[in-house]
Amino acid sequence: MRAIGYFRETKERGLGGQSEAFLAFCKKNGFEAAATFLDGKSDAEPAGFRQLMDFVRQQEGQGFLMVVVPDFSTLGSGAVEAARRYFQLSSLSVPIISLEDGSEISGSLVETWAAARTNGTMGDKVKAAMRRKAVKGEALGRPPYGYKVGPKRRLVIVAEEGAVVRYIFRLYIKDGLGIRRIARRLNEEELRTRRGGLWSMVTVRDILRNRAYVGTYSRFGVRVPASHAPLISQDDFQRVQDRLDQRKPSGAARQVSPFLLSAISFCGYCGNKMIGVTRKQKWQRGDGTEKTAQYRYYQCESRTNRSLCDYHTRRAEELERAVHQALIAASLTTNGHSNGNARDPETQLTRLRERVRRLDKRLEQYLDAAVGGNLNPDKLQSAAVAIATEQLQLEDRLLDASRHAQQQASEEERRRGVEKTLRRLRDEWDELAFPEKQDLLREGVERIVVTDDDVQLVLRS
Repeated sequence: MRAIGYFRETKERGLGGQSEAFLAFCKKNGFEAAATFLDGKSDAEPAGFRQLMDFVRQQEGQGFLMVVVPDFSTLGSGAVEAARRYFQLSSLSVPIISLEDGSEISGSLVETWAAARTNGTMGDKVKAAMRRKAVKGEALGRPPYGYKVGPKRRLVIVAEEGAVVRYIFRLYIKDGLGIRRIARRLNEEELRTRRGGLWSMVTVRDILRNRAYVGTYSRFGVRVPASHAPLISQDDFQRVQDRLDQRKPSGAARQVSPFLLSAISFCGYCGNKMIGVTRKQKWQRGDGTEKTAQYRYYQCESRTNRSLCDYHTRRAEELERAVHQALIAASLTTNGHSNGNARDPETQLTRLRERVRRLDKRLEQYLDAAVGGNLNPDKLQSAAVAIATEQLQLEDRLLDASRHAQQQASEEERRRGVEKTLRRLRDEWDELAFPEKQDLLREGVERIVVTDDDVQLVLRS
């Protein structure tokens, strides 16, 4: 007997673990592992499933064949899609086996459907299970820097990383360094984050704020003290929190004015982003009166957060004016004309999707009728396979229509859209409200490369 594995990546199940379980299942039962097909958790179109269907069709007449899946839910991202995929495979007369107990899914299909309809969403079940694990202090997700997941899923100290965590707290408490200077010290000493990256103010602050370092595990609203070995004493941790809290601005919430070129302006020397900075300055004039001024400028993020790169800044008003002048000088050439038929494939796609939804609704009704005892298994199989076969044909047409629609979204049309955006920026710069101007800039400009005395625009094409 030859076995084919089909797996979908989920938050709970990685593709590697499912593949290993499939191979172990085949070895235990004496099956030949003929092939495996995979789909990611974010795949809108399950290409792996379609390849599986094609493979099964090609194997007709070449011996016994079965499809092995971890369970019914693996076949789709939801109960309806899983049922549709199940019956599409059934239309090829191939048995579908559960990896959990080696039984055919057909034997428990109706019960599984009934459970899926009454027990809430899979997401709710997963969250509840994770909360139960968190209450026990079991580590979920990626462990904090300084720890790894050990036996019984408890956090255990990683010696090298733990030493860096203690060093960061010592620099802050005993040496009196600020967050920016600590990041700079770590980078100068060539200490790296877990992923081998540079330290920033954000990563340092997150470590100083993390209660995991006093042995407290927190997740999903659950806090478990003394869950694992601490790296920092409770007294030292509290001293750090008190000092961090003292640095927070007091009184009314500070009004932050957004910067027009945020997210699209980059340093021309190191390639990092330019970020907006606001500074207030006070001084006393010769006559004794006090003068206050506010300065807004863009500064290289490497300099701000990591104390790297040189001191490259541009006054906000001056830089934004330079960008406007660069837009006026820029031009975008468009060639050809739109064929005017872009809406036809979109209309066809809408109609095809609606037909798939209607067939899904009919499939739900048949399964609900079987749960209520109003439809016997043979009639359910016959009716559902007919629906699934029609859905497969519709999905083929959907793929063709989608490719056609993408082809008609021509380069000419995209360029015309960008040109329209840039024309508005050139002609209406002073009249545009800030939010609209910022949106238009991000639509028409991919990046702005800033040097001390020049601006270069990379326009979207």
